Amino acid sequence: MTSAQLGTDAAGKEVSPYQGSPLVSSQGKTTVAGVVVSKIAGIATREVSGVHDLGAGASRVVGALRERIPGASVNQSQGVSVEIGEKQAAVDIDIVAEYGVAIADLAAGIRRNVIAAIERMTGLEVTEVNITVHDVYLDGDGADDADAAPARVQ
Repeated sequence: MTSAQLGTDAAGKEVSPYQGSPLVSSQGKTTVAGVVVSKIAGIATREVSGVHDLGAGASRVVGALRERIPGASVNQSQGVSVEIGEKQAAVDIDIVAEYGVAIADLAAGIRRNVIAAIERMTGLEVTEVNITVHDVYLDGDGADDADAAPARVQ
């Protein structure tokens, strides 16, 4: 490395411009796609007890339809959006919480798990994880209740 490629710190010591990010080195630069960070965040969120589902209304409907198609896989990044820079990432997550869970504790657990997973797997610094709780799931919610009213027409 030539002295033209080196910078100086506050003490006047020469430092590499690559210092501070494991994704950039003198041998090259690694770029992590947004979809990778979204999937990591989605999987890390689903690992937290108390998360019923990810996504707002429309994305959950599409996800439910996708799951019913034979051979289709679950969209791990549903309900997750990310902004990626060279060294940092910011994450927005939409969830449905299970009824009875302390939402503040759930959000703290999600943040902790998502930040740890992204930073460990990608080397990106996570600057923020914003969580929106769109709904609360009650066990037995939905059209498949056993005690649902009988059909009016046969």
